[in-house]
Amino acid sequence: MRTLDFAGLSAPVIGQGTWHMGEDPAQRQHEVAALRLGIELGMNLIDSAEMYADGGAEEVVGEAIAGQRDKVLLVSKVYPHNASSKGIPAACERSLRRLGTDYIDVYLLHWPGEYPLEETVDAFERLRDSGKIGRWGVSNFDVADMEELHPPGCATNQVLYNPQQRGIEFDLLPWAHTAGMPIMAYCPIAQGGELLKHPLLLDVAARHHATPAQVCLAWVLRMNDMIAIPKAVNPMHVRLNAEAAQLSLTEEDLNAIDNAWPAPAKKRHLAMI
Repeated sequence: MRTLDFAGLSAPVIGQGTWHMGEDPAQRQHEVAALRLGIELGMNLIDSAEMYADGGAEEVVGEAIAGQRDKVLLVSKVYPHNASSKGIPAACERSLRRLGTDYIDVYLLHWPGEYPLEETVDAFERLRDSGKIGRWGVSNFDVADMEELHPPGCATNQVLYNPQQRGIEFDLLPWAHTAGMPIMAYCPIAQGGELLKHPLLLDVAARHHATPAQVCLAWVLRMNDMIAIPKAVNPMHVRLNAEAAQLSLTEEDLNAIDNAWPAPAKKRHLAMI
């Protein structure tokens, strides 16, 4: 698995997302097993959030990493309505209990909210000083939000990015590159669905003896300093996600994808899911 420097740590370019995990008790052991398999395959960055299944996803992660916390780079996110000087440490403690650990490697603000960023950053820094988190970052922040944040100290920005959602290429990605900040791409395969049935992706996938989902991941990872965090529960899908890190698309492939889903020619409102 290829890696990059992320918050001072070596991180795989493909990690594991957990959105929608923890919602169905009947799926819990399958979800735990999938995350453990992903860790074995080198996808040892796991992303979660207190929002996912009201903490249920963090509990799934906690079970999956039990006994192997030292192998995992753990990312979680705090609700904006908890992002106050008192709310952040309390939310972090709840997440730590659900995750079964005493520290989170990278703790993110899930999206901009009502509290001043200065207050939120100060609370993050106090958590860092106490050893509760390694680094902090943000999610769903556009360029104006990042400029208000004052980047020093911010480890990453986690945003929506896939062939259908390319708005960040116009200004946010160049800004992050200039700032030397890795981007985390959520929903890199657009939650599956119609995108993976598109004839163009089917054609590109066939040329590479790959799947459309793998093509999407390889397309996202054509960018430097990018981490994709697909979610998978099916063991076959977990393995395919890991293998996608080795897939290289040709110039012909990239041009075809550009023709099907053109890069933005002007500023777009930051897309979120």
